[in-house]
Amino acid sequence: MTGMACSVTSEHNHNVKMVQERMLSEREFLFLAELFKAFGDYTRARILFALSIHELCVCALAEVLDMSQSAISHQLRLLRAAKLVRYRKEGKNVFYALDDDHVRNLIGQGIDHIREQG
Repeated sequence: MTGMACSVTSEHNHNVKMVQERMLSEREFLFLAELFKAFGDYTRARILFALSIHELCVCALAEVLDMSQSAISHQLRLLRAAKLVRYRKEGKNVFYALDDDHVRNLIGQGIDHIREQG
């Protein structure tokens, strides 16, 4: 595939080669697209934000988000499959939290970005 015509300079060639060498594999791009797809749902975004504040059980998430527990559970299954949330059991209670600081940072950076757009 060829791009639009531009004046070819040594800097142009260097930049193209540098980017080509650092491109992800097809598999990595597929995983990256799936990651952002998981973030791209209104309800899942609300769940992730709530969990960025504190770990919560399904019934607490349902109360915070004013949704049914079954709807929350469905979305949590998708978020777990995407490795964005994890859970821990305490007796009969199950508490959900963000999987790691990478997820917390993605949410924080997304919020910073939309707030600076003002």
